Amino acid sequence: MMRAGLHHDFGVWLEQLARSTRTRTIITTTEPARDNADAHLKRQIMGREVLVAITKGKLDFGPWEQIFYGEFDGHRPKRVLVKIIGE
Repeated sequence: MMRAGLHHDFGVWLEQLARSTRTRTIITTTEPARDNADAHLKRQIMGREVLVAITKGKLDFGPWEQIFYGEFDGHRPKRVLVKIIGE
């Protein structure tokens, strides 16, 4: 299981790269109602999809690998799309 400290470290690192729109002044947007630009930047950095190998019906991870999902714009209903390619 991923250590909670790693989640915290990702959060701190991403906040340094793209400060929350509530506290930052460096990056601005021309849309006055939009206050989630930092969430878009963080998603761009972290990505939004993952490719995972499956071997003999099981996820083929190394001993420390996991799928990490980060939500940067509040809790909203999400859906997961799984595509299986191959034999």
